[in-house]
Amino acid sequence: MKAAVFKEVGSPMVVESVEDPSAAEDQLVVKVSYCGICGTDLHSTREGAATVACDSILGHEFVGEVVEVGKDLKNLWSDGDRVCSLPFLSCGHCAACVTGRPFECAAIKCTGLDQPGGFAEYVKTGALETIKLPDQLEMETAALIEPLAVGLHAARVAGLQAGQRVLITGAGPIGLAVAQWARFLGARDVVISEFAEQRKALATQLGATAVIDPAADLAEQFRDVTGGEPDMIFECVGVPGLMQQCIEVAPRHGKIVVVGVCEQPDTFMPFLALVKELQMQFAIAYTRDDFETVIAMLAQGRIDPSKMVTDIVSLDEMPAAFEALRTPSHQCKVLTKF
Repeated sequence: MKAAVFKEVGSPMVVESVEDPSAAEDQLVVKVSYCGICGTDLHSTREGAATVACDSILGHEFVGEVVEVGKDLKNLWSDGDRVCSLPFLSCGHCAACVTGRPFECAAIKCTGLDQPGGFAEYVKTGALETIKLPDQLEMETAALIEPLAVGLHAARVAGLQAGQRVLITGAGPIGLAVAQWARFLGARDVVISEFAEQRKALATQLGATAVIDPAADLAEQFRDVTGGEPDMIFECVGVPGLMQQCIEVAPRHGKIVVVGVCEQPDTFMPFLALVKELQMQFAIAYTRDDFETVIAMLAQGRIDPSKMVTDIVSLDEMPAAFEALRTPSHQCKVLTKF
């Protein structure tokens, strides 16, 4: 099969022929239809704590059709089943696995990091992590299930409630996903802080009630557009200094939810958070139920994230599109179509 292969830090991925995956007795092989490019993929291909090994195949936001069924699954799955998958291979037996939390499995292997991912014509998935898609759900839309699940999980972990005022830093795919769920769950105000003009426009189409300038006083701007203070702040960028900024903006008894992945050391002033009696919550990944909820809401047309997709490229075009995302201009979510 053809796949985009990471060779080394500082060089674009190379599209080349690699060995096809094969399914163990409790696994499936999926022919990839679409695979999105994620910020985690970008982090994994630069020098840092999360750099993947050379010759890795990344990609964890994939959807497709089953083409091989492990022998223990013949009565459950068929060739041609349309599926998505939580991007993990887990043990399938521990408490985390059987309760739909494979990310917490001690034996986890992450698809696109520890094992070959979806930037390839075929990918191997685990039976417990794979979910059938409703017939009415288009594959292109289904390719957004994974980032939407990240946003939903963050909102659920935060305990977001109807009537609350929400501030989100960053209008990338995750910030926009959080915005959509905040509106869906009844937030009174959903304000996004964003620099890029193209993403500001997207934010207003995808859930934001207002967009403000990160370079100006966030607290003052938030009060101007909402008439109040944020009950909850979602940090969805992941760069040093933003946690301190969130602490400064948060009102007394406010809550900060850290969703952005920051791989660098950061510092903040605990005293200010202490005197405000702030809560700080971290959120990562998702559960099977998060995926299933996203699928149901998409299939029923109750959320519409389609405007997040700004580019669709072929596998041969993907390495160049991937590198362009290191300094994005108009791009938000870029999909590779097979």
